[in-house]
Amino acid sequence: MSFKKQDILDALNTISAPGEGKSLVESDAIKNIVIFDKEVIVDVAISNPSLQAKKKTEVEIMKVIHDQVDQKIDVKVNVIVENAKTPRIVPEKKIPGIKNIIAVASGKGGVGKSTVTANLAVSLAKMGFSVGILDADVYGPSMPIMFDVMSERPLAVNINGKSKMKPIENYGVKILSLGFFTEANQAVIWRGAMASKALNQMIFDAHWCELDFMLIDLPPGTGDIHLSIVQSVPVTGAVIVSTPQAVALADAKKGVAMFKQENISVPVLGIVENMSYFTPEELPENKYYIFGQSGAKHLAEDLDTAFLGEIPLVQSIREAGDVGRPVALQTNSKLEEAFAEVTKKMLSELVKRNETLPPTEVVRITTMSGCSTK
Repeated sequence: MSFKKQDILDALNTISAPGEGKSLVESDAIKNIVIFDKEVIVDVAISNPSLQAKKKTEVEIMKVIHDQVDQKIDVKVNVIVENAKTPRIVPEKKIPGIKNIIAVASGKGGVGKSTVTANLAVSLAKMGFSVGILDADVYGPSMPIMFDVMSERPLAVNINGKSKMKPIENYGVKILSLGFFTEANQAVIWRGAMASKALNQMIFDAHWCELDFMLIDLPPGTGDIHLSIVQSVPVTGAVIVSTPQAVALADAKKGVAMFKQENISVPVLGIVENMSYFTPEELPENKYYIFGQSGAKHLAEDLDTAFLGEIPLVQSIREAGDVGRPVALQTNSKLEEAFAEVTKKMLSELVKRNETLPPTEVVRITTMSGCSTK
């Protein structure tokens, strides 16, 4: 399935809102179009407040996109009743005191995204930055384990008369995770809207204080949670984690494409290749490329994206995460150095991004009752 925003606009240009002569495009009724993998979300404003008009507009938009673009597109329509003389104001969503928000993502599960996130955070903290992690992997939160804070629970603090959550802190990193609010053996069976609401509470109802960096550990893939995050906060940049194997690289490519979507436009700072090679403890100079060699590096070149570095497949990385002490804490070790180099490269790309690009804006998607939305 391959289509662009212009294809959607061309289709919408053939229909008009009930009682209006001009097409939806000509009358500036189309307020926003978000293309998200195989999903298209359309925000449209009409002046007729009746339920019948709203439903007819929604159905016609879905039909024309299916007929003229692709029958398999998942179309979501948000119909806004808007007085032409009264402009719709969408407030900017920011987290006070947080300078940079970095999303860490992967197209495929099991590539070590959370491990990379934890060690990036520790490396940043060791460099003197104030750092927080939002564990947005709501269905498989792992940061409480990786930071040895499984038994901790965030406390409520009073800030300017409002009750806020105080993030858990260890190794100089502040953390909020759904894992703090569920039992270890409890499955999280939520629809997207419920998960998004929980994330918004951890973002906006928390007292993060001043942070140089907030790292957001996203779930694998490209789905509801990813869209909720870019809709909620202005993400400064994204880091993609992959292994060298072809299957993981194919999904990593989709992850990069998601952030580069025209209506999302989150700069991709680069790609990290995890499990690049295996080095046995007894043969520390040997490298065995179990999953292939330089796959993520070649992908970064193909996508004109920075390659942030390689992390080897070493048993002690897994062991350190399992006992809640990220390997980047180890002083004067090759693994600490590897994560420090990736972190420095990420910082270099972030400086370039902030010098050459404007601040990222949130993806503007409205929600109206009676309309289909995610």
